[in-house]
Amino acid sequence: MDTIQFCYFLLTLVAGVFALELLVVELKRDLMMLQQNSYRIDRYIKWLRASGDTTAFPRLIAMALFLLSMATFSMDWIVAAAMALFSLVQFIALRRRRYKKPLVFTQRAIRIRAVGALLTLAVILAITLLYKWDNIWYVIAVASVGMYCASHIITIAACWLLSPVERHINRHYYRDAERRLQAMPGLKVIGITGSYGKTSTKHYLETILSEHFDVLMTPGSYNTTMGVIRTVREYLKPYHEVFIVEMGAKQRGDIKEICDLVHPGIGIITAVGEQHLESFKSIENVQATKFELVDSLPAGGLAVLNDDFPYISGRTVENAEAVRYAISASGGADYVATDIVYAPTGTDFTVKGPDGFTLKLHTRLVGECNISNLLAAVIVAIRLGVTAGEISYAVDRIEPVEHRLSMKRTPAGVTIIDDAFNSNPAGSKMALEVLKMMDTGKRIVITPGMIELGDRQNDLNMELGRTIAHCADIAIIVGEYNREALAGGIRAEGILPEGNIMEAATFTHAQQMLSSVVAPGDTVLYENDLPDTFK
Repeated sequence: MDTIQFCYFLLTLVAGVFALELLVVELKRDLMMLQQNSYRIDRYIKWLRASGDTTAFPRLIAMALFLLSMATFSMDWIVAAAMALFSLVQFIALRRRRYKKPLVFTQRAIRIRAVGALLTLAVILAITLLYKWDNIWYVIAVASVGMYCASHIITIAACWLLSPVERHINRHYYRDAERRLQAMPGLKVIGITGSYGKTSTKHYLETILSEHFDVLMTPGSYNTTMGVIRTVREYLKPYHEVFIVEMGAKQRGDIKEICDLVHPGIGIITAVGEQHLESFKSIENVQATKFELVDSLPAGGLAVLNDDFPYISGRTVENAEAVRYAISASGGADYVATDIVYAPTGTDFTVKGPDGFTLKLHTRLVGECNISNLLAAVIVAIRLGVTAGEISYAVDRIEPVEHRLSMKRTPAGVTIIDDAFNSNPAGSKMALEVLKMMDTGKRIVITPGMIELGDRQNDLNMELGRTIAHCADIAIIVGEYNREALAGGIRAEGILPEGNIMEAATFTHAQQMLSSVVAPGDTVLYENDLPDTFK
């Protein structure tokens, strides 16, 4: 091998290694996005179409290089060098990128990754045999860059090939969880669902009931059927007396599927609002899905319903006892929260119920939404025999759920209201009302707006912008997705000066903007935080 041949070999070796490394990192990112779309191929394809990921600029460059390598052999040196440079730059960019919800290497993710790797090797081998090129590293470089252009296809194919295996595994897990639950006939199962507020209500109820019972709740955001199954198989013990199950849904039948497994005796619906309209299509479908919980209750069951929402108060319940609660629409409610007083130390309020029932409570929580969620938890606790003293003690020590209207003060004297997990119209409005009550320093909101609102996406974010104009002194709008609607709503009110409406490309950019305007005594509200599937 002469010097020229050696240099060419070295160049193609570098190109092949870098291109293969790039493909591996990209396939990992694709798998992460598939996981964030619940391993649902239809949702993943929908995300691909909406995000434009398949036609992103780096993929177009890769496609051009791949086609160039196919068209001529006289430019192998140039093509190899270009592929090496491109692969290195894009590999570094992907490795440096940070995600809000990185890939979790579950057993399913590992299986998909392994099958994807086998498919990748099969394609490289096929190209090698087909073209019979002498330089294997040039083949690897060309094949890897080509597969980088269509990496989504590899991920989708791996997921599809494994679907029979996953169904078999899931059936086994389901039967095992079912068997464990049937072995505990005395277990009190409480289901909680709602367009929003279910996670907070779950935590509040667990804290209160733990004063009287051994309680298990579904952890984190384990609110799907498989999440509940995992909770039962890994955490449920024979000594548990109460099982609190958070139930989420993206389509009709999701909540019924969970109920058919756990058979709840008590069901709480915290809200029926305009959220996930992207998949539900209409508010009526949201209502029907949430009420799958109530419809599954036995004759002796109890439905605890938030009458502050018209799509709850207007829905009759005949199969079980219904107890209704409210803060605003208290006319037909059995339990109401009254005399609500906000203070730096939290909130004082009074629960009033049937037959002159009265219970005065103090909590460290703030915001009407939190008081409403607490009220639902208190009602269930009363029905299960928890004493007034136990309820009062537990409510007083409840800590805010992270990223759900939690409040803290920094050493620099800035108050932070963290509502980053929120993404619904009612909750966002409540958070802004809390911000409005802050009367020291400037009131600053940082938000990318709300998502998954279907045809009402633009209108509801514009309405959010109008609310921001009345509740904040400075607005920092993050990202591109809702920028036009939010800024348009703020400007339409004509309240905030143009210089107080700021636009940031990313949350990092927003933090830099914040540091230039924030001062001791100010209050900063972080409202909503879009997932990695949105810009």
